[in-house]
Parts: sequence; structure tokens; C-alpha cells
Amino acid sequence: MAAASWGSAIKRIHSEPLPPEHLFVSPAFCSHFWSLIQACHPRATQTRFLKSKNINYCTDLHGLPCIEKIVSSVEDCPEPINTTIIGRIPEWINGCFLRNGPGKFEIGNQKFNHWFDGMALLHQFKISNGQVTYRSRFLSSDSYQANKEHSRIAVSEFGTVTMPDPCKNFFQRFLSRFELPKSTDNANVSFVTYKGDYYVSTESSVMHKVDPETLETTKKVDWSKFIAVNAATAHPHTEPDGTTYNMGNSYTSKGAYYNIIRVPPTKNTAEETLDGAIVLCSIPSADKAKPSYYHSFAMSENYVVFIEQPFKIDLLKIVTSRLTGKSISDCFSWDPKLNTTFHLIRKQTGEISSVKYLAKPLSTLHQINAYEENGFLIIDICASDDGLAINNYKVQNLRKSGEALDEVYNNLCRVFPCRFVLPLNVNQLTPYHQNLNNWPNSTATAIRTATNRVFCTHEDLYGADLLQYGGLEFPQINYGQYNTRPYRYFYGCGFRHLVGDTLIKMDLHGKHMKVWEQPGLYPSEPVFVPSPNATEEDDGVILSVVITPNKDKSTFLLVLDAKTFEELGRAVVPVNIPYGFHGTFNATA
Repeated sequence: MAAASWGSAIKRIHSEPLPPEHLFVSPAFCSHFWSLIQACHPRATQTRFLKSKNINYCTDLHGLPCIEKIVSSVEDCPEPINTTIIGRIPEWINGCFLRNGPGKFEIGNQKFNHWFDGMALLHQFKISNGQVTYRSRFLSSDSYQANKEHSRIAVSEFGTVTMPDPCKNFFQRFLSRFELPKSTDNANVSFVTYKGDYYVSTESSVMHKVDPETLETTKKVDWSKFIAVNAATAHPHTEPDGTTYNMGNSYTSKGAYYNIIRVPPTKNTAEETLDGAIVLCSIPSADKAKPSYYHSFAMSENYVVFIEQPFKIDLLKIVTSRLTGKSISDCFSWDPKLNTTFHLIRKQTGEISSVKYLAKPLSTLHQINAYEENGFLIIDICASDDGLAINNYKVQNLRKSGEALDEVYNNLCRVFPCRFVLPLNVNQLTPYHQNLNNWPNSTATAIRTATNRVFCTHEDLYGADLLQYGGLEFPQINYGQYNTRPYRYFYGCGFRHLVGDTLIKMDLHGKHMKVWEQPGLYPSEPVFVPSPNATEEDDGVILSVVITPNKDKSTFLLVLDAKTFEELGRAVVPVNIPYGFHGTFNATA
């Protein structure tokens, strides 16, 4: 590229807000997109606060306690250690509660900038006969090994740009600015399963197969070796027969595409990984040079639901990031001038619905559930009206105290559960400009505004009492029995701090809620485990790892009765554990 063209491109690079969680880019992505290098658009107008129904949910709290230890580096514990049981752990719980999240925030004398950059630390709580052991192990990723070998940050992460190798001379360091960015394989977001095997994943093209018994890394698996995608989400959906659906982006000279992926349920050989995976369909991005970010998607019995939100990835900034010294996090923006679009894709055929369901701009990381009933598709999500919430989740912000910490929290919008009701049978006889939602007692609306356009507004899935708990995130349900089906209960974390500080059970019948809370304790994502021979939706327990940043070596696994939401017991771990992201329960006989 000519020097004048580079200069023009560099002048148009701006610092944008941080996105929700990792999306990393492979060299293959960059080579696809040199042809789009001129497709730069003006910087999007930005908003700062969540406003819904004219209520400003931005808060004015003071005196938040410091929680800096939740982002402190720890050592791993590869061998199982005993825990101290307080109360009672039901003897019918047998299996491994697996968790994933960042565990190392410094390499040598260099520090990661963002919470999502920390090296992946895998956790296992093994539960058997009322007893619990704990072990942890750093993921043996290429990024981790390179960092360890060089005693510095050798691979760029979501919010951290690696510096040129000091062992190189000046000219070599200068030339390295023109190299294509190397993608990280630091899979620190979640545990997922494909064909019965466990993997750890982030939002890159690479996953790592892991032994759930030992937490050892056994194989590196690259999506792009099986299908034409450059990345996949860390939140796939699995059918009862084991068939798994996911989403991933692809980039071509014609622009960006969102791809629906299907992975078969079983293996033909023990060595198989993603063999047999197919791209079910491809959806072109509304803006070919600025596709939308997505962290997850929804699935009903017959449909995959992709939410194209006004959270944009600037591809020009990504392919020039090495030259400009920008991190991946600088390549995202929120554009409140754009609507949100719900795309419906038939799972069996890959057919994309010609009807587009539009809504006001919203930002969503996690969906709660989706199901079909009486000609409608109901989709419940956790959402905010502002896409900048994760802008402040830098490590230095999480380590602040006093008024500086209060300011960070008070400038974040809140996330609340809401429901959209999408009419499935829109045809030439469907009336215009009237509410198509005839569900009793539902305040959601769906209005046909054009031939293949339906504009929707949501219904709140909460009462006023949720406001005092700062909204709700990390939603979970009785997934095995009620995903894609009508359901009554969901669970999540309340956010009166930068991380969850309460556990909440929401009852959709009356929108009532139960809360577990204790001062100074910070519970992580609640995971539901059903009781043996359960006959009711909430017959089981909730597992959550509770972080104690103000007490040393007192983190514990909490077990709640899912029906009453009362504590049954806890297993106290004699080591410190950072606050993590997602987990799953691996049941054993």
C-alpha cells in the first residue's frame, strides 16, 4: 500500500469502546481483508447510559468495597486438594464442576490491560459422597507457552498489544509493525462439549480439548481446518441427541458473513474432533466492512436465532492494528443509530426467514431461552440499551478503590432480562400497523411495518425489586430439560458491583425473585444440576464458586437448594481463586 494511503488510513483510526468478550483474528482473516482496506466509515456516535422507558438506570452509588484481589494472579494446583465442608453437600451429587477464567495477569514485568486477557486457568471441583476436592491447571496453550518461554507478553490479547521483541534490532522491530497480527489461543471463556468430548473455548478459531478428570490439555483443534470460518463462539447449543449448533464469522473479498454451524452428535473414531461439521447457512453482514459482534445466540426447537446488534467490528482497524499499535479492543464501536435485527434460520434446512424482526438498538451477551408456542417464537435475553458496558473492564479499573471505583461502576449501564415475541406466520394476509402479539398478559409488541419487516418491543421479565440488585447477568436454566421449551425459572447474578455480588432465582409466574447474598462475597455464574428422578423444573441444586477478595484463602463452592434458594452447604478451598467466567457440570455415575 502506498505511503499516502497508509497515512490516510492511520488518520482515521480512533480509539473505540471495549466489546463484551474476546474476538480474535487469524492471519487468514487479515489476508482476506486487504481488499477491503478502503472500506472505512466515520466513527459511530456513542452513548453512555442505559435508558429504558425513560428511566435512567445509571446509578449513583458510593462506598463500593475494593475487589482488586479478584484479578490477582495465582498459582495452579494440578493435584487435587481437600476442602472443608460446612453444612451438607447432597450425596447424590456425583461429578466434576468445571470452571474457566483468567488466572494470570502479569508475565515477567509486563501486565495485561484487560480482564479478558489473563491466561486461562481451568478449575475442577470433584464432588462425590458429600465430599469435594479441588484442583486447577493453567491451559497449555501456545500463547501461555510462548509467554512463559520469553518471560514477557509474547502474544497480543484482546486488550493488550505485545511489544516488539527486544532481542531484535531496530530495523527488525520496525518491520514487525507490518506483520499480520498473530491470533491468540488463550481459551479462557468457557467449557463446551462436542461429540461427548470437553473443550475450552474463547472467540477465536482455536479450541483446546481437555481431559475433565485431570484438566490436562490433550489436543489443539482449529475450526478453520474443518469449515470456512475464522472464529466460533464459546456458547454453542446442544440438542438432546448431541447435535451441536454454533456460529462463526467468515471474511471474503465480498465482505463479512455470519455462519450457522452444525456439528454431528457422535464420533466414528476415537481421534475425531470436529469432523463432519458443516456450515448450515451464511448471512451477509448489513455492513460488509463492519460486521456486528455477538457473544452467543439463541435456539428454539426449529430455529436458530441470531441477533445482529449495533455493536460493530471495524475490519479496517483490525488489519492495520499491528501498524497503528491498536489492540483488538480498539476496533469495536457502538452505533445507537442502527436498529437490532433478529434473524431466524430453520435448523433442518438452513433456510433464512425472509422476515426480519427489528427492535431498537440493544446490546446482549447472553440469551436465557427460546421456544415456540401458538405460532410465536419467544426469545428471552439479558440486554441493555448501551453497548459500552464492558468498556470499563480493564484490570486497572477492577483494582481501583474509593471514589475512583464508584465512578467506574456508576458509569456502567445495567443489564436486565427481557422478552421478545416474534410472530412466525407473517404472510401477505398479515395486517400492517397493528400489534400481532395476542399472548394474554404480554406487553411485548410485534407490528408489521413493511412486506418483510416486523418491528418489536420487549416485555420486562422482572419487577421493580430487581432494580436494587443492579440488574441480572450470567443467566442459566435447567438446560437439559427446558432449553428450547416453555419454562418457568431462570437463575443469574445480581450486579451491585463490577462483578456479581448476589445470586438470583427468577420465577416467570408473577416475576417474583429469591436472592442469596452475604456481604463481601462475590458469587459467579450459577449452574443448575437436577436431582435424580426430578419431577419439577427447579428440583435440584445451584452450584456457584464464591470469591472472597477481602479474606485470604477462603473461596468456596456454594450449593443452594434450587427450589427454596437456601444454602445447603459449602466446600471451602484453602487457596485463592480469581473471579472467572463460565462453567459446566460433568455428571458421573
